[in-house]
Amino acid sequence: MAPRAYWKGSLKLSLVACPVVLYPAATTAEKTRFHLINRETGNRLKQQMIDSETGDVVESDQKGRGYELRKGKYVEIEPEELEAVQIESNHTIDIESFVPSEEIDQRYLNHPYYIAPDGKAAIDAFAVIRDAMKDQDRVALAKIVLTNREHVMAIEPLGKGLLGTTLRYPYELRDEDQFFDDIKSPKVTKDMIDLAGHILHTKAAHFDPGKFKDEYENALKALVKRKASGKKIELPEREERPSNVVNLMDALKQSLKGRGGGKTQAKSHARRTTGRRRSTKKTQRSTARHRKAG
Repeated sequence: MAPRAYWKGSLKLSLVACPVVLYPAATTAEKTRFHLINRETGNRLKQQMIDSETGDVVESDQKGRGYELRKGKYVEIEPEELEAVQIESNHTIDIESFVPSEEIDQRYLNHPYYIAPDGKAAIDAFAVIRDAMKDQDRVALAKIVLTNREHVMAIEPLGKGLLGTTLRYPYELRDEDQFFDDIKSPKVTKDMIDLAGHILHTKAAHFDPGKFKDEYENALKALVKRKASGKKIELPEREERPSNVVNLMDALKQSLKGRGGGKTQAKSHARRTTGRRRSTKKTQRSTARHRKAG
């Protein structure tokens, strides 16, 4: 049985439209959670809203939403007044354009959703849109309203359905320059880069999320189980961080030894890298000569 739909509406491509449903693709249900409790009684605590000026407890029927115009001055907005902000994407995912997936900056990716047809009558139109997207090998950009906010959504085929990922707006991203401007540009020797490149080569792999292990979550569950059974929790000794400055070249060489690589593999990797560079340069020179001849 499929979970309850998070959103219902229509997916629209030009004049082709079909009813669809959205389901959150991610969940935190399996995460270990803690509640605030009273140490004396063991009972769970519940939070109350307090007026910041009077200190009085505010009941649920007294709570409202307000936008701060200036310090301490708010304009109250009623829930029904938010309904006045009616736009087409309130109930429609209207595809506006298709872009190459590699052009989407990873920093813009936000929350993923599964998009499925809503009912048997929607399957044909849904399949047409999905399969046309597969043939084009592009990602659709559309607008959608979720929780009273309009989002841009990137949509792409996923198995029998579609994957929609909401995107952040540019104003939600911080400028990287304010974090990277102070990074110096030291002179790094070619030998260091070659050694580091070899370490990268020895760690080459394919993306496999099945190998992801949340070690902290597992340790947290084990701790809770141990405490619940009445066993004592012993704190591990805190490891001291080495204070000495490590020579970068020595650290790179030690890393290679730890991987069982040694100088032989490092030289072999360097030769392969150099060979590829020479081959590329030869190809470029050959192409240039052909262009001149033409």
